[in-house]
Amino acid sequence: MITIVVGTNRKDSVSQHVAIQYSEILKEQGQDSTILNLSELPLDYIYSALYENVGKNEHFNQIRELMNSSKKFVFIIPEYNGSFPGVLKAFIDGLDRSKSLTGKKGALVGISAGDQGAGIALSHFTDILHYCGTHVLALRLRIPTIGNYMTDNRISDGKYLSKIHKQSSQLIAF
Repeated sequence: MITIVVGTNRKDSVSQHVAIQYSEILKEQGQDSTILNLSELPLDYIYSALYENVGKNEHFNQIRELMNSSKKFVFIIPEYNGSFPGVLKAFIDGLDRSKSLTGKKGALVGISAGDQGAGIALSHFTDILHYCGTHVLALRLRIPTIGNYMTDNRISDGKYLSKIHKQSSQLIAF
């Protein structure tokens, strides 16, 4: 099973819509997936589930278990202030690295309203995943000015849809 992580806690985000479409593409390729939307994190998880409170927040424990049981991931990462959202880093900090990330495989999709396509964010996040022992697929997809390529909350541009199909196929084979 592949877990698609929506890398923001913003409600009804573009990242969420991209994750839904990515999941549909995986299904077309015969691969099951589940979407983990960081907007569903417990509101107080930074205080109730991290550090000395590990294991004490039942809702976060269920999310951690999903990450532990997944073998592959797709991280949909929006660009925030030249990098990725802080909630994504705090989420990673709450995981048991050895069970959730080490030895597993991941693909990255960067999206941005601007023309960089979250390139720096993808670089920062790749460094973190490498530190955690996650193997990152070489094809890191960047979608700049994403609003120009979406219609009715779906990517409608053939070039980017083709790239998602290519990346998802590579992840399945990875």
